[in-house]
Amino acid sequence: MLRREFFGRSAQGIGTAALARLLTQDGLASAQDSSSLPQPGLANLPHFAPKAKRVIYLFQNGAPTHVDLFDYKPELQKRHGQAVPEEVVAGKRFSTMTGNPQGKLLLAPVEPFHQRGQSGAWVSDFLPYTAQIADELCFVKSMHTDAVNHAPAISFLLSGSQLPGRPTLGAWMSYGLGCETDSLPSFVVMTSVTKNTTCGQIFYDFYWGSGFLPSKFQGVKFRGSGQPVLYLKDPDGISRQIRREILDEVSDLNRVRLEEVGDPEISTRIAQYEMAFRMQSSVPDLTDLSDETQETLDMYGPGVTESGSFAHNCLMARRLIERGVGYVQLMHAGWDQHNSLTTELYSQCRDTDQPSAALVLDLKRRGLLDDTLVIWGGEFGRTPFLQGDLNNRPRWGRDHHPYAFTVWMAGGGVKSGMSYGASDEFGLNAAENRVHVHDLQATWMHLLGIDHERLTFKFQGRNFRLTDVHGNLVRDILA
Repeated sequence: MLRREFFGRSAQGIGTAALARLLTQDGLASAQDSSSLPQPGLANLPHFAPKAKRVIYLFQNGAPTHVDLFDYKPELQKRHGQAVPEEVVAGKRFSTMTGNPQGKLLLAPVEPFHQRGQSGAWVSDFLPYTAQIADELCFVKSMHTDAVNHAPAISFLLSGSQLPGRPTLGAWMSYGLGCETDSLPSFVVMTSVTKNTTCGQIFYDFYWGSGFLPSKFQGVKFRGSGQPVLYLKDPDGISRQIRREILDEVSDLNRVRLEEVGDPEISTRIAQYEMAFRMQSSVPDLTDLSDETQETLDMYGPGVTESGSFAHNCLMARRLIERGVGYVQLMHAGWDQHNSLTTELYSQCRDTDQPSAALVLDLKRRGLLDDTLVIWGGEFGRTPFLQGDLNNRPRWGRDHHPYAFTVWMAGGGVKSGMSYGASDEFGLNAAENRVHVHDLQATWMHLLGIDHERLTFKFQGRNFRLTDVHGNLVRDILA
């Protein structure tokens, strides 16, 4: 027996045992039993009663400027045009576009702030619809992160590592908790971009990757034009019965190979073929908006019927979770205001403000908000000081800023009408009740009934988790 063959067959027994439950939950029985059944997660999960059963992450690629949207700082208004104090930036690392921050000029908020609702949360006039739901939101204004550039910071927020290759939050959730339906993926991703933006942000696949988890747990991207998912449509002349028979034969061949080599990716292949077959029926129903009332469509704004827009994706997110999808990640690019605070920032807010608020209100009126966690935010904030020439207002900008930024959450077990933590008087450093990215990740998992230290996966001899070896639960924001 060849050495390679020996190791392959030795691993077969272990692999087959480990995959037995996966094969069972994939519902691979036959054409006679292809009904939609829940996909169970790990046997010991959830660790405790969850507050949230679903997550919708409204990820704003490029980093919204916290000091222009949520983090009101009168000192910036007072000291507009003055040099940033050396002591508050000394020793800090910024992007190469800023370089040495000494001598940079402080920049006042572009639009006025007002306190909103009974909670009195400060929200800029940039976001009038978000302002109206301030009492539904939990603002965390003391966020800070480790990365100063976009892709590493996004990867860090979503996977716990600046380097690509770790499982993302949606993959961990799918792996640990399973899914309520077999007719749609447990983890769905949709992307959008503001029209005519100069932002060059790219949607990398590792933003929704499964890393070293079996690839069946990676996010499934729904496209914004044409068919939402490619290759679901049968070729002309192929009936559904013929397709079913083909899949059964292919599954039989794959199972034979699985028994021979014990490769978990073969299990993934079988499961995905079955999922695609079911999605031939579920996706057309999902994307048919004819059953939505005009009132609902109007709530989400004028772009709601435009496939690929943020508004359309927000409505789709609600429809997805209604059908049992556990994690929906919407990614909207364009928030990279290096020289467009007075121009493109208005477009970004116009595209995302109304749909984000509508989603929260729509979930609430349907009784879904209590156990659906909605998250809004980007990978970091933007500098309180100016990038550009103070005398050239149409080209004002702010650079990347990892030391303080704001996210908001709604539903899913977080307190509403609350602002937690604070940055310093310039919005430059998280100062009060500081929340690191790993702390936020630990809190999200807690809301889902997961102890972030106990959900692990052994890879290359080490037990990995979303929060790496860090993370503390932010108890004060829990309802």
